[in-house]
Amino acid sequence: MSKLLSTCTAVGAVALLGSCASTGNVSKGDKQFTRGQYELAIPLYQADVAKGKNAPLANYRIGEAYRLSNRVEQSEPFYKAALDGNVKNADAGYHYAEALRANGKYDEAAAQFTKYASSGGNSTLVARAQIEAKNTLASKAIAAIKNRYEVAPVDALNSAASDFGGALLASTGDLVFTSGREGKKYLGNGENFNDLYAIKFDNPTTMSGGTARKLEGPFNSINKHEASATYTPDGKTMVFARSNDGSRKGYLSVDLWISYYKDGVWSEPVLANINDRTADDFSPAFAPDGTTLYFASSRKGGQGGNDLYKATLGLNGRFSPAENLGEAINTAGNENFPGVAPDGTLYFASDGHPGLGKLDIFKVRGGKAENLGADVNSIADDFAPVPTGPDMGLFSSNRAGGKGSDDEYMFKKKPLKLVAFYADGTVLEHDDKAQTTVPLAGARVSITGPNGQVLNATSGPDGKFSLKLDSVANYSFVAESPGDFAARASLSTVGRMPSQDELPNPMNEIRLPVTLTLNKIILAKAIEVKDILYDYDKFNIRPDAAIRLDTLVQTLVDNPKIYIELSSHTDQRGKDAYNQKLSQQRAQAAVDYIVSKGIDKARITAKGYGESRPIVADPKSEADYQRNRRTEFKVTRVAQ
Repeated sequence: MSKLLSTCTAVGAVALLGSCASTGNVSKGDKQFTRGQYELAIPLYQADVAKGKNAPLANYRIGEAYRLSNRVEQSEPFYKAALDGNVKNADAGYHYAEALRANGKYDEAAAQFTKYASSGGNSTLVARAQIEAKNTLASKAIAAIKNRYEVAPVDALNSAASDFGGALLASTGDLVFTSGREGKKYLGNGENFNDLYAIKFDNPTTMSGGTARKLEGPFNSINKHEASATYTPDGKTMVFARSNDGSRKGYLSVDLWISYYKDGVWSEPVLANINDRTADDFSPAFAPDGTTLYFASSRKGGQGGNDLYKATLGLNGRFSPAENLGEAINTAGNENFPGVAPDGTLYFASDGHPGLGKLDIFKVRGGKAENLGADVNSIADDFAPVPTGPDMGLFSSNRAGGKGSDDEYMFKKKPLKLVAFYADGTVLEHDDKAQTTVPLAGARVSITGPNGQVLNATSGPDGKFSLKLDSVANYSFVAESPGDFAARASLSTVGRMPSQDELPNPMNEIRLPVTLTLNKIILAKAIEVKDILYDYDKFNIRPDAAIRLDTLVQTLVDNPKIYIELSSHTDQRGKDAYNQKLSQQRAQAAVDYIVSKGIDKARITAKGYGESRPIVADPKSEADYQRNRRTEFKVTRVAQ
């Protein structure tokens, strides 16, 4: 397959071959390699390996032949064999890492890129290897982005050959696409030369039915690739890519050609004025405005590899100077096959941004490249996006399971599955005297949500209540009932949203339980406030004690009608009078702290009991003494 339309020139192949050649060791495969006829070179190099004729070098060249004909995934075992045989080539380790990544072996590829980056090899590749090591590790996260798009093959377009790309021609209702289903064999990769085809679907909505035909007009040739036709909205200007014929004569690069529809016929194509004659220019795509042309180019001055450019078509039929789309889009890798949605959103294929293997498809959102994830993309080549609407369109891939080399697929973003959060509340009442906990009907529940918004609910006969919640919010629940201490609970939906692939239905309910247990108020019943500790022979409130007293402050806030006595108790060690005084000081210090938090001092009384009311009358251990040293409160009355 030759997605980039480039039939490698003899000059370029000689340079590649020379980088790994050694004096006096010429293979029959070298002749085919220098011509870019990699499909013929591979078996000749395999014969060298079988004969033991400089096997490391022959294996390396087999790997190169697969890589240069865009089959890098098949090169992995040959690069490995070359490295194991200590091949003398500085770039072998880098290309081996590329092959590992193309086969989805992300951890091994990242390790190999890292190893190459520290090897002191080709300075350009060392810098790129450092980037690719990070990109490859990011591939795992991208592989987890699934179930966002529906993807299905377009059987009406696909054949046993390479089929890719497309442009909708509104004036005729045709889809014009690229295919290698007929014609002369291209010896670079063993497939046919690509030509332009057209099809009128029986059902345009589902892209089904219809018969593909060679595109009418002066476009296709016998010994060149033609691909990636694009049209202005009026259907009267066409730009497409055409390759060289692989010989030393004529044009030695891939170029953009332009044709005009006049008087019912298409004019003979001519070279567009935006070509760089020393580089490949290909995969053009008009924007909906009909004047902006996006295309890919390997010209100098870019970020590296192939970059995306744009130019404006003037009324005189000439394009403005090409403008590089910049480093937010272009990388040191290859950016190819731009496609523009009706709303102007740019899509493209890249192997330089973090992806799953070879070429992945991206869309530009907020000026940045966003990978479409593992539904649209695979470890194979995924490229040539043809967006036809918001988050939908065509793309091409040579993934497993297709009819041929490259197949066309439809993609459409799945409707977003929705989630509604609900609080499923239960209000209970605990009676310490009766030792019962039962559902409580008629309790008033106040729910404070985002921005202080307060909602109210009432518990039913079974103590239940339900409330719809926002999807990213924190809530505070307070339940009240006459004769009970108020109960408080919290609930959050932050971070509770499942991923789309975890949701079974278009509309999903997530019900979160929350239980509020109210305790009956029993007058004069002592309730211990745990862990109110004081320094020896001191009565000031320590920071750790303040935290515990804050819970009592909250109780008084939640129960504004109760009046309490706060008492302090010591153990039996020390003199009675001293313990009595110290306990009173400690009780008063606690009350003063609570009053400082805004509680009406009339609602709380301090009382020190010294050692007069021990829990353990005859303490035997330090734990017993600790139980007697305590702070308690009891409700003295409830206001009406």
